Amino acid sequence: MWPYPRILAHRGGGTLAPENTLAALRCGLAYGYRAVEFDVMLASDGVPVVVHDPELGRTVAGSGHVSDYTAAQLGAMEAGAWFGPAFAGEGVPAFGAVVAYCKAQRIWMNIEIKPAPGCDVPTGETVARATRDYFAQEIAAGELLPLLSSFSIAALEAARQAAPELARGWLVEAIPADWERTAKELGVVAIHCNHQQLTHALALAVKEAGYGLFCYTVNTPERASELLAWGVDGFCTDRIDIIPSMA
Repeated sequence: MWPYPRILAHRGGGTLAPENTLAALRCGLAYGYRAVEFDVMLASDGVPVVVHDPELGRTVAGSGHVSDYTAAQLGAMEAGAWFGPAFAGEGVPAFGAVVAYCKAQRIWMNIEIKPAPGCDVPTGETVARATRDYFAQEIAAGELLPLLSSFSIAALEAARQAAPELARGWLVEAIPADWERTAKELGVVAIHCNHQQLTHALALAVKEAGYGLFCYTVNTPERASELLAWGVDGFCTDRIDIIPSMA
C-alpha cells in the first residue's frame, strides 16, 4: 500500500536551501534525508528540468517563462542567489542530473509532474518515459521505484500510457467527494493532499479503500505526529531541521 519512505524533504532541502536545486539535495542529505520531493516541467526543447514555477522571477532570475528557454539556457540562469550569497551560481538543474545525484546517493524520489499551462500531456509522457529509462535496471530487478505524482489528471493519464510500470499518486488540494471513483479511473496508488484540508475521518476512508495517503507540507513535529496517528503514510516537510527524517 505504501512501500515508500515516510518523511520527504520538500523540494530537496525545505527552507534551508534554494528549492529544486542540486544544493537543496545536498542540504537534505546533510540532514539525513534520503527521500525527496521535487517538481519537473519541460524546457522549450522538450528536456525536463527541475523547477516549480512556470514563470521566471521568484526563484530563477530573469523574465518570461520556463518554456521560453532551453534546458541549457535555464541551467546557466541564477537559481540560488535569491536564497543567499552562499548559493549563488546554482542553475536550474536538468531532471537527468537530479536523478543521477539521487541514484548515486541512494535518495528516493517523489517526482511531481508539473506541466506548464497547456503542456499536460507532453510533460506527463516525457517525465514518465525518462524515469522509466533511468530506472530500467531497477524495474527489471523488481526494486523500489520513484513515485510519480501530479495535480494534472491529463498528465497522470499520459504518464500511465507512457510508462504503466511506474506507480502514480494523485495530487489534490482537498480530497473531493468523488475521489474514489477518480482514483480508480486513474489507476493511482496514493492520494496526496494538503494536510490542512484533511480530517481524521477522511484519512480513515482513504486507508480503508486501500490507497496510500500522503500529505504536504507538514512543518511542525506535533502535526506530523497527529497525522501519522491518523494513519497517514507519509508527508513532505520544509522543516528538515526540526523533523527527523526517519531514514
